[in-house]
Amino acid sequence: MKGVLVTGATTPFGRALVQGLLDDDDFGHVLALGADEHPDLPLNDRLSWIRADLTRSRTIRRLLFGPVREHRIEAIVHGAHHRNPADRGHKLHRLNVESTRLMLRLAEQHPTVRHFILRSYADVYRVRPHLADILWEDAPLELGTRAPQILRDRVEADVTACGRLGLSSLRILVLRCAEIYAADMGSQLWDYLHRRFCVRPVGFDPMVNLLSLDDAVQAHLLALKSKARGVVNIPGKDTLPLTRAIRLSGKQQYAMPGWMLGPAYRLRGGGSNASFRYHLNVERFHSTAILGGLRAREVLGYEPSNPLAWPIQQT
Repeated sequence: MKGVLVTGATTPFGRALVQGLLDDDDFGHVLALGADEHPDLPLNDRLSWIRADLTRSRTIRRLLFGPVREHRIEAIVHGAHHRNPADRGHKLHRLNVESTRLMLRLAEQHPTVRHFILRSYADVYRVRPHLADILWEDAPLELGTRAPQILRDRVEADVTACGRLGLSSLRILVLRCAEIYAADMGSQLWDYLHRRFCVRPVGFDPMVNLLSLDDAVQAHLLALKSKARGVVNIPGKDTLPLTRAIRLSGKQQYAMPGWMLGPAYRLRGGGSNASFRYHLNVERFHSTAILGGLRAREVLGYEPSNPLAWPIQQT
């Protein structure tokens, strides 16, 4: 049975994945890693919890050549990424990017690790009005130097893993997941749709695609069981216009010229803990960009099957 290391195990996705691994007899020991002092994880003989700071290279070395080797872990699911778009700095880059680079390099030298999965993001793709509405795995990435750090870091981590494809002894999979619509996942639309009202650009109603936790977990379990390599998009079940998502959330919506939204949201967000940042969403609020899921179906056998539970029932 394949043992698995899960980083970022105390996020909602991480906890759900750990539970999914424990519920599946095809998997062996699970090493759950996170930075929280008191993880909300189940008690199980097949589960070990490790509290560690992945911004420190020495910690990563001790992890891989300590507990990972002792438990003969064969697969790593790397999902430890910073979620607050307002934060920036070298420490965040070490977590988001350098931990991926070092973990890949050390895993290639490891006696037991054979499989590396990076949980990446749909927002690594470039979204523009003149580009295609359906994003396949070969679509252009957002390589702009003026993009916020959280986006630049996600692209760099993705490219770092992709750069080892065909060169590494590891079986590397980069899963570019649609936005996981859940609390505490850093979802921009979750925060946007949980405000008292929603403001959108007048004259635009782009389609959005959202991924449930259950489908995100299912995709990763299938990926762990597969022999696939490369990049795979992971779309969600819910594809709908932004205006409909607002209505299903039970929120009032107002439209205003796009150039006014940035200043309005900056003014409105001042002094709050809200994570929504309009400058991170300006392109997606003016253009449709939906992940194509053909490769996921062909190489993983994945199709989204778990729709979101909206406050207002869909009709």
